[in-house]
Amino acid sequence: MYYEINKAYAQFTGSIYAPNLTGNIFFHSVQGGTEVYVEVWGLPLYQPATNGNAPISPFGFHIHEYGVCEIEDPANPYESAGSHYNPNKQPHGNHAGDFPVLFSNNGYARMSFFTNKFKPKDIINRSVIIHQNPDDYRTQPSGDSGKRIGCGVIKSM
Repeated sequence: MYYEINKAYAQFTGSIYAPNLTGNIFFHSVQGGTEVYVEVWGLPLYQPATNGNAPISPFGFHIHEYGVCEIEDPANPYESAGSHYNPNKQPHGNHAGDFPVLFSNNGYARMSFFTNKFKPKDIINRSVIIHQNPDDYRTQPSGDSGKRIGCGVIKSM
């Protein structure tokens, strides 16, 4: 008997850069692709760019290669998740795992969007990462989106 995975989810936990970060992301198979719904609490408050440093928020947001949310180096958390999910070897900005940035509202963000770049079954046992800085959608290979502040492993529902 063949079982098609039509739904997936991940629960976020925060790194030292966002210790109160928590939330969920859901992936639902729909005609032609996947509907994505995310809700996150405990995001850092916005800080404008200063002295050549990128602003904190809006937050880069991606699926990464590996379903591992370990913190081996506290200064660079979740590096174990690897690079962006990119099964078709596209330049950054067009990776299957490239998502719109998350906009925080006093530490809270909620968003839904559609993508035709994968189905839930394709992303099981990968991770979803929230980055400290906005994604520029052009710097190769990862958009210069800064430290990884939140991570969740994608599981089937």
